[in-house]
Amino acid sequence: MKITLYSEAETLAFAQKLAACTHNIEQALVVYLEGDLGAGKTTFARGFIQFFGFNRVKSPTYTLVESYQNQTVNIHHFDCYRLSDPEELEYIGIREYLGNNHIQLIEWASLGFGMIAPADLIIDISGKNDSRTLALSAQSNIGKELLQRLD
Repeated sequence: MKITLYSEAETLAFAQKLAACTHNIEQALVVYLEGDLGAGKTTFARGFIQFFGFNRVKSPTYTLVESYQNQTVNIHHFDCYRLSDPEELEYIGIREYLGNNHIQLIEWASLGFGMIAPADLIIDISGKNDSRTLALSAQSNIGKELLQRLD
C-alpha cells in the first residue's frame, strides 16, 4: 500500500488513523519506520503516540527508547541510529518491551539486526519538502489485519 501525504499535518493525521486501527490487538505489535534522515519517521511516531493521549512525545535519539504507558497501551519508541552495536539493545532489556498489548515503533531497525523482533508492519517513508510517500508492507497476519482496517 502506498500513500502520498502533502504536509506534516497529513502525516500526523495518517499516523493517528493507523494508531486507531491497533484497537483490540492484544498481542505485541512491531512497526519498523524506515527512511533517510529527515524523512519523517519521528514525526510519524509522534502522531501515532499522540493518538493515545500522550501530548509530549520526545525523540529517543539519545536515549534509544522512550516509553509511553497508560491503562490502554504500552508504546515503546526506539531509535537505533546511534547504536554502535546491536548488543546495546540487550543491555536495555529490549525483550521486556515485547509483551502482550505492547507496541514497538522502531526507527533504523536494520542497525539493531539480530536483537529486535521481526516487523509486523514496515513503513518506508520518503519524500522532500512537505510531501511524503509512505509505502506500507505487512510482514505478518497482524500487519495484514492493520492494512485491511485502514481501507
